[in-house]
Amino acid sequence: MNRDSHHSEQEPDQPSDEDLASTFMRESEVIEEAEEGGRKVRRKGVYLLPNLFTTSALFSGFFAMVAAVNGDFTTASIAIFIAMVLDGLDGRVARLTNTQSDFGAEYDSLSDMLSFGVAPGLVAFIWILQDIGKTGWVVAFLYVACAALRLARFNVQIGSVDKKWFIGLPSPSAAALVAASVWTFHSFDADAFGFKLLMLFVVGAAGILMVSNIRYYSFKDVDLKGPVPFVFLLAIVLGFVVISIEPSVMLLLLFGTYVISGPAMALMRKLKHS
Repeated sequence: MNRDSHHSEQEPDQPSDEDLASTFMRESEVIEEAEEGGRKVRRKGVYLLPNLFTTSALFSGFFAMVAAVNGDFTTASIAIFIAMVLDGLDGRVARLTNTQSDFGAEYDSLSDMLSFGVAPGLVAFIWILQDIGKTGWVVAFLYVACAALRLARFNVQIGSVDKKWFIGLPSPSAAALVAASVWTFHSFDADAFGFKLLMLFVVGAAGILMVSNIRYYSFKDVDLKGPVPFVFLLAIVLGFVVISIEPSVMLLLLFGTYVISGPAMALMRKLKHS
């Protein structure tokens, strides 16, 4: 038997590039059970459009951490707000295009953990909390841990609570409060010890409120498709104008008011019942 014939006999046993690619595609494919037409079916693949928004939010959260490590805290804070906007879009896009999936929900939750849990805690720690020593990183970790617990509780409570209310402060709002605080105080070079204690309180309080049982209005019952009075549109335009004057301060006031609204309404309900 010559060398050429030996090579030809062994050649069929060698996997081709197409076989390797097909094997990789088959073994890495996402398969999940979905309900279609009242019956469960096995569905392959993932939906691109909503997961594209989720990936963009994940990138924004990671970019916020990179910017904080490089000392650019204004950009880091803005990146967290961009992640917040993108996170609000992915779920709405999935519902509008009927592309909801279990994979998308899990991916969104993991993205939220980085963008609204790890990133704000790390940005606040690198900027000012590290100056307080051990207390600073303990409070930063408290915030991150509370964000993880908040997201885990939210995932298991879907469908069992009133959609009009969030139980505990939503993680995007907590992240917005921390990011707006960093953005505002850093812009005014507020690095006195009093501001360090204030940031310590803001980060710790945001974390505890996330895992509390205090109810926050979800705005999910607001009908965005129906007609509204013209003055509503005018108010939105004026709101954008006011925010553009001093974005960091106005966003801090906006989300600070929302964060305080939960305990304030809880106190009012308690006083009313007593």
